[in-house]
Amino acid sequence: MYQNFTSEAVSEGHPDKVCDQISDAIVDLYLSRDNLSRCAIETLATTNRVIIAGETSCNSYVSSDEIEQTIRNTIRQIGYDQKGFSWQTVKIDNYLHHQSCDIALGVDRDGAGDQGIMFGYAKKEKGFDSNYMPLAIYWANRILQNLSNARHNGEVIGIEPDAKSQVTLEYDNNGTPIRVKTIVLSTQHHDSVSQETIREIAKKYIAQTLPDGWMPTDDNILVNPTGRFVIGGPDGDTGLTGRKIIVDTYGGYAPHGGGAFSGKDPTKVDRSAAYMLRHLAKNIVAAGLAEECLLQISYAIGLAEPLSLYINTNHTNKVEEQRILDFIQKNIDLTPKGIINYLNLRRPIYQPTAAYGHFGRKPEDNGTFSWEKLNLTEQMKSCF
Repeated sequence: MYQNFTSEAVSEGHPDKVCDQISDAIVDLYLSRDNLSRCAIETLATTNRVIIAGETSCNSYVSSDEIEQTIRNTIRQIGYDQKGFSWQTVKIDNYLHHQSCDIALGVDRDGAGDQGIMFGYAKKEKGFDSNYMPLAIYWANRILQNLSNARHNGEVIGIEPDAKSQVTLEYDNNGTPIRVKTIVLSTQHHDSVSQETIREIAKKYIAQTLPDGWMPTDDNILVNPTGRFVIGGPDGDTGLTGRKIIVDTYGGYAPHGGGAFSGKDPTKVDRSAAYMLRHLAKNIVAAGLAEECLLQISYAIGLAEPLSLYINTNHTNKVEEQRILDFIQKNIDLTPKGIINYLNLRRPIYQPTAAYGHFGRKPEDNGTFSWEKLNLTEQMKSCF
């Protein structure tokens, strides 16, 4: 019996992703002034209006004008200069205030900023290099990223920022992907561009993403199924920070603890611990200790040491799971401070993470995506 699995992704111009990028751009602004800044930034975007609210703590002054300019620059970089949503004319309401002293009590002594559970995951897809990510979400993100690059580079005309993709893969009984069954791609466009043109553009960048021979049949490539997508972005659908947590992670292939990433500084374990567990899971799989790895961790507010650590390799492990856990607990500091120092997270590196996935990305020289590095594999191999 064959099994189908589907994941979706959204572009940088999707309303919720606009909000994620604004929130993370503000986090980066604060961290660029004071690397000990604490932020919890929430953004709402609708027709020609952006509202930000949340808590901050910073030892350097950040003005309202600087925050407003950061918001406008983020919207401009995405590409919104439309009648219903423009970086030039958008109205901005700022309701940021100082972090609660009660929350600060626990963080000041290097404890977790909140309770919660976090997951990390990695998988070796048989026959494919998907950077240890499930293949459906990996391809769904890459399709949109390729289309976005073409829009920014001027390769395509008439395509607007808002877009969504969905990839359905078919797996055989051994868990090997055998074909792409269906692809859905919806992209905002200028009113003057025909649906036939949109379809040809979409198919070009789908084909550019998939390996040779993996394009689905033409009737299983669904492009703008409603027939029209002119009104889009926050003008067509109100956006909020933190509403694309499955898109941000593993496309539904692995559990999610429920806490969003964007808008949060690294003292929030929702973000930093999820990054660390992805790092560990990826290195475990890359080291050959398992073909698939799921990790879970939990924290209590104000306490530094995690309350629990769990592993599940779905029977693909080459060594005992308990031995892998023992290695982690012996060699890796999983306190919030330990994670921040290990991954070097007190830097303005977060805005690029807010579109096209926090995982499965290439580590950058400035420290963005440091959790994607494979710098533990040799140590892991030598210990087993």
